Amino acid sequence: METIPNDHGVDTARRDLLRTTGTAVLAGLTAATIPGALSAAPRAQAAATTNVPGSLGARLQGVQHFGLTVQNMDRAFEFYTEVLGGTVVMRDGDFHGDRIHNTLLTDEDIIARERGVNPRTRGIPDLRRGTQRLDVRFVQFDNVVIELLQYRDADQPMGRGHSFAEPREQMSPAFPRSMHICFYLRDDVDFNTFIRDLETESARRGMTQVKANRVITVATEHERRAAPIEANSHRITQGRSDGWSLIYCKGPEGEQLEFVQALGPVKRTFQEALQARQRPLADR
Repeated sequence: METIPNDHGVDTARRDLLRTTGTAVLAGLTAATIPGALSAAPRAQAAATTNVPGSLGARLQGVQHFGLTVQNMDRAFEFYTEVLGGTVVMRDGDFHGDRIHNTLLTDEDIIARERGVNPRTRGIPDLRRGTQRLDVRFVQFDNVVIELLQYRDADQPMGRGHSFAEPREQMSPAFPRSMHICFYLRDDVDFNTFIRDLETESARRGMTQVKANRVITVATEHERRAAPIEANSHRITQGRSDGWSLIYCKGPEGEQLEFVQALGPVKRTFQEALQARQRPLADR
């Protein structure tokens, strides 16, 4: 039996809120995603052609959110709100029934049926009969929203406990279909100190999975922890990426995170690309 929020009242309000959030995200992209104020005339004129009237690109209004399926909703929610400082947009959940199951899982169901395997072995929950339920929480950052999703057994409390499926062990970013969440550091932040403080605060909360890579070669976890603080970020100083700093980091769920900072020439490159994209949008 389907729950009413999937198709009526609550879901309508949710859609309205997401539209509002999407508008805020687009505004945030103008002010925050690309570093600094936009002042230089765009050199990337070709970018505007992707937004010609009637094209698919012209029908979009930016990225609304990145989604992350988690094993432990409480732990992930604490990390993204209390450690990284995101603002709670809303919590919703207990979604189940035919419509939500089909919306999310039709393709996976077909594959499992064609291969004659138990859907659960492919990580497919049974939302249709309500054996499992879906809970979601949305967290707002300056320029994008992160959606945390948890698929849990029906007898588990909403938004708590563990996922019905075991987490994937192979999380290398080199695997095709792998995704990551990238956070942008402000210009005046010391990158290396930020990474040190992130690991310290996460460890204080028992989130021992939160580990950032190092730019020097280390062979053990002890060596990684003992690396000098200046090994916490990689700064590119030549080519098109001049001024770009980055490091990869695992989050509390084992998810792949990236932290970046854009200064100097690469900052201007992103500014001009955003300005080139915004010009045809303003003309509509």
